[in-house]
Amino acid sequence: MMLFAPQRKPSVAGLLQEWHSDVACVFARDPAARGWLEVLLAYPGVHAVLIYRVSHRWWQADFKLAARLLSAFARWLTNVDIHPGAKIGKRFFIDHGAGVVIGETSEIGNDVTLYHGVTLGGTTWNQTKRHPTLGDNVLIGAGAKILGAITLGNNVRVGANSVVVKDVPACCTVIGIPGRIIQQKGVKILNPNGIDLDHHLVPDPVGKAISCLTDRLDKLEESQEKLFLLKSADGCASCDAETVCHGEDTVIGKQASGFR
Repeated sequence: MMLFAPQRKPSVAGLLQEWHSDVACVFARDPAARGWLEVLLAYPGVHAVLIYRVSHRWWQADFKLAARLLSAFARWLTNVDIHPGAKIGKRFFIDHGAGVVIGETSEIGNDVTLYHGVTLGGTTWNQTKRHPTLGDNVLIGAGAKILGAITLGNNVRVGANSVVVKDVPACCTVIGIPGRIIQQKGVKILNPNGIDLDHHLVPDPVGKAISCLTDRLDKLEESQEKLFLLKSADGCASCDAETVCHGEDTVIGKQASGFR
């Protein structure tokens, strides 16, 4: 996981180098990107990151109000809200760039990709570390929420619309609400209840769970019926020879026939 070095004096050359890396990484992660001019003019996620690089430097230089105003302008322009106090590594890419929120104490490693609707949010009002830390090469699917001062290790993948509220080790895939690890270091984790939460392969895990429940109910009813027949047979064997077990002269028979 990336460890942030002590703050250094901002330089124009360093800013230009970061901008170049942020734009160049788009071509490796978005097959729709056809040229530099298109990315620079038509990618709001890229615009948000480029403006963040400036606002973050102003925040470090203690121009807090100016940094917040610049980030507010970026939000108005791109619909991406990145707090200038967040720490973001190199080659950061926000694909589609709509509705993304990154909180003040968030820390993001190198080569991280976020899709639209992602939130890196806090769970406390205390002025402490309250937002997530993401390692290198993390990918967060559309609409996912990563909440609290938790850590996602290197190479973690979070499925679309998942809600992650606990730490995730490196090289894991997480989906669901709350987030569940379904794969770790390339090995799929099987659910003991037979419910596959890998949503891009099984689009209706709830339907499958209901189907499994129905099958178990059918087996339970079948077992109950066999048990009832077995008890009935044992009851007849213990009756007197002159007693009719299933006739209307018995109490059971009268109840079954409505006491006619």
